[in-house]
Amino acid sequence: MSELAEKVQQDLVAAIDNDDLVLPTLPEVALQIRKAAEDPEISVSDLSKVIGRDTALSARLIKVVNSPLLRAAQEVTDLHTAITRLGINYSSNLAIGLVMEQIFHARSEVVEQKMREVWRKSLEIAGVSYALCRRYTQLKPDQAALGGLVHQIGVLPILTYAEDHYELLSDPVSLNHVIDHIHPLLGDKLLRVWEFPERLVELPGRYQDFKRDSTAIDYVDLVQVASLYCHKGTDHPFARIDPLSVPAFRKLGIDPENKALCEDLEESRTMFY
Repeated sequence: MSELAEKVQQDLVAAIDNDDLVLPTLPEVALQIRKAAEDPEISVSDLSKVIGRDTALSARLIKVVNSPLLRAAQEVTDLHTAITRLGINYSSNLAIGLVMEQIFHARSEVVEQKMREVWRKSLEIAGVSYALCRRYTQLKPDQAALGGLVHQIGVLPILTYAEDHYELLSDPVSLNHVIDHIHPLLGDKLLRVWEFPERLVELPGRYQDFKRDSTAIDYVDLVQVASLYCHKGTDHPFARIDPLSVPAFRKLGIDPENKALCEDLEESRTMFY
């Protein structure tokens, strides 16, 4: 590790321990959606009103409902029908995940581009996690998608920090090193501060442990397999991992060479774009 990476890492860890690091807040619309969804009496119309305040988000949800994995005989063209089709909890979780995009913005071009990359990969991994969850488990696909959308959320505060420390920005090797080492710690902290459920809070810190062998299939397993799938054929270190050596792969009982499955997963990669 370079001296710079070492120093930045120490500074960031100290800032985290002392609660000095400015953490991004959940977008206002996400808080409103969560509050609405916690009301057991909420109707589809009420939730439509809350989500409908954000036109881009409404359009995304309608697009998701019309994606190949979920497509019904009749195309869905309005938010009320989309929420009816997905259900209230399901719609809320997906909406909260997708609205995260609002915090992936930066002042500098370099950081903005890096944030876009992280968010785009998170969208892909969310889509594949969703498809795997539906096809191979009894878990909730909306939670699997939400897990995919937030598993790298800890990268955000590091990139924001880098904007104010030019020496780190101008040294991409050190920056990537710091990101790889610290984003899991920050991700866990952020999701806890945002009061996400424990099963998702543990995701950032655990999804890179490819020797992990849980007793039952969980959301970490799904995000691991989706991450490996979405990085294959790239120059990312994950591309060098043999899927068959990963317990999560074995537990899902997936054949990486299965053509139909690969076509399914390929389609699901873009379902949240």
